[in-house]
Amino acid sequence: MSDTFLSAFSEAARLIASLDAGLLEIVGLSLQVSLSAVAIAALIGLPLGAALALFRFPGRRAVALLFSALMGLPPVVLGLVVYLMLSRAGPLGVLGLLYTPAAMIIAQTLLVLPIVVALSRQAIADLWRDYEEAMRSLVITGWRLVRTMLYEARHALLMVLLAAFGRAIAEVGAVMIVGGNIDHATRVMTTAIALETSKGNLALALALGGILLALALAVNVAAQLLAAASQRLGSAVTS
Repeated sequence: MSDTFLSAFSEAARLIASLDAGLLEIVGLSLQVSLSAVAIAALIGLPLGAALALFRFPGRRAVALLFSALMGLPPVVLGLVVYLMLSRAGPLGVLGLLYTPAAMIIAQTLLVLPIVVALSRQAIADLWRDYEEAMRSLVITGWRLVRTMLYEARHALLMVLLAAFGRAIAEVGAVMIVGGNIDHATRVMTTAIALETSKGNLALALALGGILLALALAVNVAAQLLAAASQRLGSAVTS
């Protein structure tokens, strides 16, 4: 038993060190899907989160609560909804996106969008307490105000996007449902780990798991460094 595990770890290390083509293909698709999803969620979610923090309008509190609640949406439920929308019998079936990377990007975008909206709203609302008087005295309003506050909150918002990326890259349920885990087409790290483990191919599963763990640690470290830098910047400004 111990020899089997040692052999699997050794083979996993060899796959990573040799930059195995199959391994790189899976990792590359994982990064492509997750980064695309986070980019789309950022384009939609950051301005929306800022608007919820800065403007008052009917239903504002309900919308904010909705996005906060959707942060806990089970990924498999989201995957099922997207599957039904993209299936041949669904309203978007004509697009032929099911079991493609595009379907996986859609699912991950919908998964991380509530995270981006809710966390960016909170970050900008916290910053608004310090900037409100200055912004009103300079008569900065409308979307100019949104752009200004997004820039001023950029360090906190980078942390929000890192959190969204960490959530996206680790997702398995939704992407499995809409992507199908097809070799050389829609297989990403999380789905490949599940499949290779069930097949007994521990070497590839361990190699992918090690890379996924390294990415998670890198995101965590980056977030901590950004938090420390933001705190130092805030202390310098107040002093």
